Amino acid sequence: MDRRMVALLMIVLLDGMGLGLTWPIMPDLLRSVGGAGSLEWSLGAFMALYAAMQFLCAPLLGALSDRIGRRPVLLIALAGAAVDYLFMALAPSLVLLFVGRAIAGATSASMAVASAYVADITPEERRARNFGQLSAAMGLGFVAGPLLGGVIGEHWLRAPFLVAAALNAANLTLVWLWLREARTPDAQAEGVSLNPFAPLRWAFTFPRLAPLIGALLIIALIGQVGGALWVVHGEDRYGWGLATVGLSLAGFGLFHALAQAFVAGPLSERWGERRAMLVGMAADGAAYVAIAFATAGWVAFSLLPVFCLGGVGAPALQALISAEVDEDSQGRVQGLLASLTSLASVIGPVAITTGYFATRAAWPGAMWLAGAALYLLCLPLVKRARARAVAV
Repeated sequence: MDRRMVALLMIVLLDGMGLGLTWPIMPDLLRSVGGAGSLEWSLGAFMALYAAMQFLCAPLLGALSDRIGRRPVLLIALAGAAVDYLFMALAPSLVLLFVGRAIAGATSASMAVASAYVADITPEERRARNFGQLSAAMGLGFVAGPLLGGVIGEHWLRAPFLVAAALNAANLTLVWLWLREARTPDAQAEGVSLNPFAPLRWAFTFPRLAPLIGALLIIALIGQVGGALWVVHGEDRYGWGLATVGLSLAGFGLFHALAQAFVAGPLSERWGERRAMLVGMAADGAAYVAIAFATAGWVAFSLLPVFCLGGVGAPALQALISAEVDEDSQGRVQGLLASLTSLASVIGPVAITTGYFATRAAWPGAMWLAGAALYLLCLPLVKRARARAVAV
């Protein structure tokens, strides 16, 4: 394997560990600084704030990586994340935690820029495979991160932030020592716009991107159901503690990594990206329906492989979108994808947690079933994208 690809996988692995470390502790941390009654609004808002800042900043940083290079943007993002995790470890109030979360979202460019780097060094026909490996590395990070975060969070809620800061510092060192620039920065590239909707207008100049972008937004919104509800649903429905939550998230990361590394690429290469997307949608939708009705924690654990098989469509969709733009615009398009995912993450957590707390007394599975139903909106978009591809 190309040494640059190995370095990118290590970067994303450590990034995933840093993010995953803090997941299991979030509800308890927010309760500890804001009071028990604050969780009903603060959990969704905390997640949405990160996404809102990512929505505003990811396109800018992606386009900036086209202009000045991938490496310097990665260094800036990782340095900012390391400092921010230290800040959040010491933040004594809910307001300061939200400030730290905003900074974290603003500096969260590593995945988008790493994806652009992969597009730079990978032939088009292998991009789904390499994007899948990148997602697998993130999944492996989620194996160790949540498990470790759940264990050490039992002793001190702030400890996972300190470990996450150390991991980002290690990541910064790795980029500095191992990763060299993949392409000649284009100083003549179009200026970086501060308008977060400008990349979307640019993307719609490519007619075949419209249905793909629509599908991406819906799938990203569906993904927010699991991200927003897994911890609190596990606590409410199954009585899980922090260690069990961390174990469940680690299991998700393990199966996600296996699916992305060994299924996503070969499936796309054998059946095509669009069929891989349909397989992912069917698996994920089935898992959502099943967990909506599950009343025992072991059922949720048994569904982890099905949830993770649902993720094989994402690299295929990313490869389809990447193929629609030229090589000099990969940073821009990957920043756009991160931004659109973040837009769904702004709307999703607030709406989903609000719906969950409103319906959990009657039926805790309602929002999971609603997420599965949203996949029906994706089917005409996938069909439309296929029809356009065949027509060209």
